[in-house]
Amino acid sequence: MLIDNREGKFSFSIPQIQKICDRRFGVGADGLMLIEKHSTLTFNLVYYNSDGSQSLCGNGSRAAVMMASFLGMLNGKTKFNAYDGPHDAELLNSEIVRLKMNDVTEVRKVGDDIFINTGSPHHLRFVKDADEYPVVDEGRKIRNSKSYTPAGTNVNFIELKGNNSIYVRTYERGVEDETFSCGTGVTAAALAASFYGYTSPVHVLVKGGELSVEFKSARMADQPLQTGLPADESATFQDIFLIGPAKMVFEGDLEL
Repeated sequence: MLIDNREGKFSFSIPQIQKICDRRFGVGADGLMLIEKHSTLTFNLVYYNSDGSQSLCGNGSRAAVMMASFLGMLNGKTKFNAYDGPHDAELLNSEIVRLKMNDVTEVRKVGDDIFINTGSPHHLRFVKDADEYPVVDEGRKIRNSKSYTPAGTNVNFIELKGNNSIYVRTYERGVEDETFSCGTGVTAAALAASFYGYTSPVHVLVKGGELSVEFKSARMADQPLQTGLPADESATFQDIFLIGPAKMVFEGDLEL
């Protein structure tokens, strides 16, 4: 849910954010976003998860770019500020947004899994059949494990497909349930797939649709690791772009 707050009229308490995002008693959303003025950039994006916590939201950022275009704030390309700093973005057509993510330097092994921070933390596990995997139960266990106390983490379950594509399901902290698409998670999953020889751009299938992720890696794609895991914590990724559609569903007024 996006709000035009360029005049600074709105501020929300955590209980209000939770009420707005509630799918039974509110509008129903994974998060609440405010588009606000910025002194030098096109806009400042404030993002709240449905529990009132803050983080970077990749898909939300793409939606915000589309909203800013709808409001006449940009023409094709933009630079805006988000939770983790400035981001460049552009409209490739009337529905597709290409969002530049910040460089990724935090990559490490966690047992047989991988952790990657793409502006939000993501624990990544490769599975054979993602549709049959107990995403909510396993995701909740990992999200609340001692390794990630107290902030927790998002958890992504990745199935390797053919033709340089992957299928991803996500347990999202803040929402505390499965979400049908998570932009920072999709990005992390695509980067993790590079350890299995996948190359940019990686095509990503999620329950909510399709996305693609472009990137450059410090490790050459023709040198895949035998284990499929980073050999150390020196793996880095640059020039990362999250690409996919954004479409307005409805607009209206809300009384709290």
